[in-house]
Amino acid sequence: MTGVVVSLTLYGRAWCHLCDDMRVALAPLLAEFGAQLEVIDIDADPALEARYNDWVPVLVHDGVELCHYHLNEARVRATLAEWRQSEERR
Repeated sequence: MTGVVVSLTLYGRAWCHLCDDMRVALAPLLAEFGAQLEVIDIDADPALEARYNDWVPVLVHDGVELCHYHLNEARVRATLAEWRQSEERR
């Protein structure tokens, strides 16, 4: 294993209750897989606001959208498990 930590990106807003809900729901998965979460407030960047405005929260890994509005735990878990397996093969 290389010691690299997987990172997920959550695009959201400071005042968004769905964003808060997704962060809370993600916490156990982040702990289980030793993953990091980068939270980006789309209101701080006009391009991100235009892209994600009505879709937040949007959870992304390596440029691929995993889910929006609500956590898709099965998809996120599968993505993190796949990442872990690929790291173990290194």
